[in-house]
Amino acid sequence: MIQLKQSLNYQRKLTFFLKKKSNFRGLFIALFIISLWAISLIFLLLVDIYKLNFWMFCVLIPWQTFLYTGLFITSHDAMHGVVFPKSSKINHLIGRLSLCFYGLLPYDKLLAKHWSHHRNPASQIDPDFHDGKHKSFLAWYFYFMKNYWSWGQIIAITFSYQFVNRILQIPHENLILFWVLPSLLSSLQLFYFGTFIPHSQPIRGYVQPHCAQTIECPVWLSFLTCYHFGYHKEHHENPHLPWWKLPEIYKKGKLLTVDG
Repeated sequence: MIQLKQSLNYQRKLTFFLKKKSNFRGLFIALFIISLWAISLIFLLLVDIYKLNFWMFCVLIPWQTFLYTGLFITSHDAMHGVVFPKSSKINHLIGRLSLCFYGLLPYDKLLAKHWSHHRNPASQIDPDFHDGKHKSFLAWYFYFMKNYWSWGQIIAITFSYQFVNRILQIPHENLILFWVLPSLLSSLQLFYFGTFIPHSQPIRGYVQPHCAQTIECPVWLSFLTCYHFGYHKEHHENPHLPWWKLPEIYKKGKLLTVDG
């Protein structure tokens, strides 16, 4: 009990210290990700794909997928108010832009659902959780996506696609390979590392109150897989820390486990 209290006190102090250190760093990282995504997408939409070989596609498609994932992670951090804590207006503006670029998703709707997820993880009223029937990866994924997509968004994306193709004369091949495919792959990446693995019921049952488990892996691999979203237990315990600070909490938790 004493060790638990010491651990909790340490976490609170560490969280306060880390939040205090970097108000502008979060904004810089968010703008860097958005800018890199935009520059990369424009370049890839304009490139002559018939001059690319197979191995270049094997690099470019995962690269653009990774940047799409970064857009969503940025919007996720904005929902937690940590992109730019000094100004909620700027913070949420970045979140709205990121979700718009990601897939014309409604920020306010996702904001409400995400905080409902944090308050009621792995429960019947958790909007990210399965319904008790769709527990497998693909079944849960489609059930999950159904809760976040609407016909209005699909129609808007279809019109956007047709505008870019017909008016801006961007070839179908470029649009499918570097716009459509990476965004779909990104949704699978985010769901797998941010929902399916962390919130699937462990053999010994959930640990309350967060019902979240961490994907144990090195920091460099955690970044590549999903911007440290796999450190999910740490995220639920410290929801007001940005994604790039989660490794510090993860490492401290590992040290406390070893010392304990």
